[in-house]
Amino acid sequence: MTDVVATNQTIIVVGGGISGMTAALEATETGKQVILLEKRPYLGGRVSQLYKYFPKMCHPTCGQEINQRRIKMNQNLTVLTQAEVANISGNTGDYTVSVTLTPRYVNNHCTACGECAKAATTEFDDEFNYNMGKRKGVYLPNAMAFPQHYVIDQRLIGTAEADAAKAACKYGAIDLDQQVETLDLKAGAVIFATGWKPYDANKIQPYGYDRFANVITNVEFERLMDPHGPTGGKLLRPSDGKEAKNVAFIQCAGSRDKNHLAHCSRICCMASLKQTNYVQEKFGDDGKSTIYYIDMRAIDRFDDFYQKVQDNPNVSFIKSKVAKVEEDKASGNPVLHGVDTEGYKRYANQHDLVVLATGMEPSVDFKGFPVKIMVNDEGFIEQDDSNGGIFAAGVASDALDVNRAVQHATAAALRAVQVVNQVAGA
Repeated sequence: MTDVVATNQTIIVVGGGISGMTAALEATETGKQVILLEKRPYLGGRVSQLYKYFPKMCHPTCGQEINQRRIKMNQNLTVLTQAEVANISGNTGDYTVSVTLTPRYVNNHCTACGECAKAATTEFDDEFNYNMGKRKGVYLPNAMAFPQHYVIDQRLIGTAEADAAKAACKYGAIDLDQQVETLDLKAGAVIFATGWKPYDANKIQPYGYDRFANVITNVEFERLMDPHGPTGGKLLRPSDGKEAKNVAFIQCAGSRDKNHLAHCSRICCMASLKQTNYVQEKFGDDGKSTIYYIDMRAIDRFDDFYQKVQDNPNVSFIKSKVAKVEEDKASGNPVLHGVDTEGYKRYANQHDLVVLATGMEPSVDFKGFPVKIMVNDEGFIEQDDSNGGIFAAGVASDALDVNRAVQHATAAALRAVQVVNQVAGA
């Protein structure tokens, strides 16, 4: 059984991405006891699935490593992975959070030696790579996974393969008898840092994501570039494995559209500008990018980054809302149809690969929440006094880039600290 001590002086943070880690660490470093809950087997969230950040174009491993080091050194922080909130009740300063813990079937004796994985053969879709590749049923979620412990897929439990994995472990780290647990944790304040999910590109019928292999999303493009991704870091198109040297980026794919997401996700323009650098990184001057856009929203310090991309002769900009995408049967190339609004010229442009800049929506449906909180029309948590001791951090509050999400998480931590301080002084 998992033993966790929590009181009304405890702060619970739900979600272990960059915002959740930041909120938890900032709160603990004021002396508060914090429990960090993450439903995946590892911390890091969607940031860990990126290839590079903008505008510095550095790898996320940098920020991840710093946060992981802070977590390891912090005695005020309890981390529970594969932990999902089942219910929350109570009021400011006196919440009860019911948490379901799903078995990892691997305990803290794991050294990540990998011997257990060698005994496994069955493969499943790899969630970390957005199902573009496969992983074994005994696996380390990613190279930077924290905790650095293997996981056994529940679908292997009761099979000879699971028994073989256990027999291969020299450290007694595999426990095939682990069961689902439910914990009721007390808290004075709760921070939801549950992040975002990409809008479902299958719903954008004119762009053919559900029909054409060479139409992918911006988050999938990130994984293609990563050396640990499904192609080993080679920019290859899914249909035939050929190099994708001529890439189209369609902005506002499902965003700013009353039929899909009404809001602007703010990061999509910068993400596509960043990804044009990826094409050049792989192919030099042979790499060509075309951005189809309504308007480019690169504000304040990001405008310099935008200007650099504009000055690149290998990147073209077409001001147009793409009407539809078809496929050239002979080559497998996506063909983009629309009207260039600067001159009103019709086009039918072929590319090797199309990347849809899909927008952000909340990972959690807060509108059906068991306690009353203010939620806006887009589904994000509003900052409101009526929310009591419940706060949003990062993208649970709005569509934000990494920098702004971290800043917002720090603010959320300070608000939560104030709540538990008031309870202590009451």
